[in-house]
Amino acid sequence: MVERIALGSSDIQISPLGIGTWQWGDNMFWGYEKSGYNAQDVQAAFTTSVQAGINFFDTAEVYGLGRSETLLGQFVRQAGQPLVVATKFMPFPWRLGKGRMHHALRHSLKRLGLDKVDLYQIHWPLPPRPIEYWVEAVAELAQVGLTRAVGVSNYSADQMRRAHGVLAKRGLALASNQVKFNLLNRAPERSGLLQACRELNITLIAYSPLAQGLLSGKYNPQNPPQDFRNRSYAQLLGKIQPLIALLKDIGQAHGGKTPPQVALNWVICKGAVPIPGAKNARQAQDNVGALGWRLTEGELAALDAASDKL
Repeated sequence: MVERIALGSSDIQISPLGIGTWQWGDNMFWGYEKSGYNAQDVQAAFTTSVQAGINFFDTAEVYGLGRSETLLGQFVRQAGQPLVVATKFMPFPWRLGKGRMHHALRHSLKRLGLDKVDLYQIHWPLPPRPIEYWVEAVAELAQVGLTRAVGVSNYSADQMRRAHGVLAKRGLALASNQVKFNLLNRAPERSGLLQACRELNITLIAYSPLAQGLLSGKYNPQNPPQDFRNRSYAQLLGKIQPLIALLKDIGQAHGGKTPPQVALNWVICKGAVPIPGAKNARQAQDNVGALGWRLTEGELAALDAASDKL
């Protein structure tokens, strides 16, 4: 049985690893239904995750232009058991009034087939509205019962503290801050964000915990990913091979754990909740293998050192 941990200071209990669903329904970036995976594949990923004890799923209104929410909602209803669903509001510059957030959440709920969401997050701290404006808006949604908890995403430590203060004045807690965090991007650790999350009892949700597949061990300069990642990561693939080799060596010391499992366990050991994607049952099963064990202090130090060189 996978353990459960609290989402911030809320009463919501989540698995220490969740599933991010950006890939579900997104054909612009991930090639959904174009590059070898479809609804049946992602449903298999969902089912495998739930059967293994994962109960936390993160989506957003912009993923696949709403298709991710629709697919996740279908799967959740078919599962017939309590699961924790998180989605997000994108404060586009043309969305100026609080009513736009209310409208967006009701559309998300319709796609999800839910009467409330467990965690509603502000996707980015975008102008022209100050972050306090949208935090006030999401607080109103929490107070009328449309979301059980409030989160933010891509907020700096200072922005997160400001959001936390706005909510505290209303007697509400900031449950989470979802940011990019992995062995190739340790900005949350180095900027003080991770420490601020610990101080304020805010869960740091780590998206792209496998650096969009770069830490999977399946790519190298001779075998790059054949999608939008190809050009972005071409030069990096050669530089990270020593780190990939270390992930493999550490995995062997833990009974044959894979590089992704070691990389995800590193995130967990840092005190964050990783939400890797899963396009199929095999990837979902690999994700689950990151749970139930922990890296040693020496292994964490070795991975940190290898990461520092990059």
